[in-house]
Amino acid sequence: MAPDDSDGSITGPGDVAATFCATLVDEWVRSGVTDAVVCPGSRSTPMALALHEAPGVRIHVHHDERSGGFSALGLGLGSARPAVVLTTSGTAAAELHPAVVEAHHASVPLLVVTSDRPPEMADVGAPQTIDQIHLYGRAARWFHAPGVPDLAARSSWRSLGSRSVAEALGRGVAGRPGPVHLDLAFREPLVGRPGDLPEGRAGGRPWHQTVASGREPDRWDLLLEVVGDAERVLVVAGEEPSRREQDGSVAARMAAACGWPLLTDARVRGDVSAPDGGAVVVGAVDAILRGPVPDDLVPDAVIHLGDPPASRVVGEWLVGTGARHVRVQGHGWTDPSRSADVVVHGTSPRALEALTADRSDRGPSPFTTRWADAEARAQRAIDAVLGAHGEPTEPGVARSVLAALAEGEILVVSSSMPIRDLEWYGRPRCGVEVVANRGANGIDGVVSTAVGVALATRRPTVCLVGDVALLHDTNGLLGLVGRGVNLTIVVVDNDGGGIFSFLPQADDPGGAVFETLFGTPHGVDLRALAAAHGLPTIEPATADEVAAAVRASLDAGGARLVKVSTDRAANVVLHQEIHAAVAAAAR
Repeated sequence: MAPDDSDGSITGPGDVAATFCATLVDEWVRSGVTDAVVCPGSRSTPMALALHEAPGVRIHVHHDERSGGFSALGLGLGSARPAVVLTTSGTAAAELHPAVVEAHHASVPLLVVTSDRPPEMADVGAPQTIDQIHLYGRAARWFHAPGVPDLAARSSWRSLGSRSVAEALGRGVAGRPGPVHLDLAFREPLVGRPGDLPEGRAGGRPWHQTVASGREPDRWDLLLEVVGDAERVLVVAGEEPSRREQDGSVAARMAAACGWPLLTDARVRGDVSAPDGGAVVVGAVDAILRGPVPDDLVPDAVIHLGDPPASRVVGEWLVGTGARHVRVQGHGWTDPSRSADVVVHGTSPRALEALTADRSDRGPSPFTTRWADAEARAQRAIDAVLGAHGEPTEPGVARSVLAALAEGEILVVSSSMPIRDLEWYGRPRCGVEVVANRGANGIDGVVSTAVGVALATRRPTVCLVGDVALLHDTNGLLGLVGRGVNLTIVVVDNDGGGIFSFLPQADDPGGAVFETLFGTPHGVDLRALAAAHGLPTIEPATADEVAAAVRASLDAGGARLVKVSTDRAANVVLHQEIHAAVAAAAR
């Protein structure tokens, strides 16, 4: 069945563009799109109006394209559906590039719609006209520039709309979810009235119905071969891009059923409890491995599920053990250490099924029991060190924030120190979803991503962020109080780039040179910044007040800032104190 070629009441170029845009939006809705981030501009008028008039599309207006792109990314993270982000032409389109790169690396579905000038305005110095063809390079899963809307191409419009969603979901040529870029050129007049749309499929179905490619392996013989004779197996669980719903719980069930210890990264730290509580979950592995590691903790085989942990210490130790490594991942190639003996393109649920077919209820091995003992000792040592500090500390904030959340709530955590502190010191628990932009591991767009996640899920959400990352994305606060979300932003304010204090540059060159180039104190009053956006601020004065402030903010609803002041130099000393205590406890 092909769309009919009648043009209904379409009388001029503005009406053609309006009808073209209305058709694309109708197909997007049929394909499951529910949200669009619209950044104001003139050239994008036909699509902005079409989105605004479409039943079933929630519009989120954002003044800043860079923040708008990350908000759309957050919507995709929270819903597993592509959100539309719309910009006008020129540098507005270029502002989306960071979010596109993150969506590419993290496999987050995203529909990037940039408006463009017609071809006769290119290369003649026309305003707001840049080369937008393949603007995002290889970061886009699929790119298409259909040209100025033309009734002669009317029969292709529904296919274009439907395919763009399929490609964003990984059901097209790339076979992997991610960003799709449509560059849509419009001539003036930009305001028109849509005529009759091309006829769609019956029953509101999308034009193209797609089936995910059959990439699950039928046999897992290689994985079983690696672990078959191994007496000491470690499971390392990270997030699986585009499969957020089972990462931690599936890994925990696998570890419990097979009697293996489970090491977790920050993004599954909030949901790693096995149904019967039988998994030995190791959260303090980074601290444990910073001291002398006993031989009885060294594995024969390592099963990596999803992305690698943020901890460099953990990654380097695993490679150095000489163990055989199996990496299970849904798509792509994630082997930064180039150590994988076997790469299985599959998912954690299938790995669980394959591994537990003849291993169920084996009970913990002496190897697992030894890891359980190391974890218990490490957690007691961390509690003791943090308990001796009445002031708020950065490890304590990460630990307290994760513990303060109720089941079903969400934690969005920034790259740099917050995600490391959560991974190193957050006590594993169940029932909390942890989200982070770890595709490209950047600190930009964190607040906007959290806004998008909160909008998509409508669940209470906390964003744990450093002061520099917050300043990178202050425009994410634009209009926040009016978006109807329950979002608490916890900012660790140490007046600069705290992570650099852990690097050799802190000692060489150190001093004033280090502060100028790396410490970078900004002196911004974050309370005043929040007030400028209408956000109330809570400032906990003691360590015990941090969790209470977070809980009170979430229970009250709305958007607010929890500002926790720390000292960069003291933070380094505290980390060293924790590591020394854990090493002593292990001995």
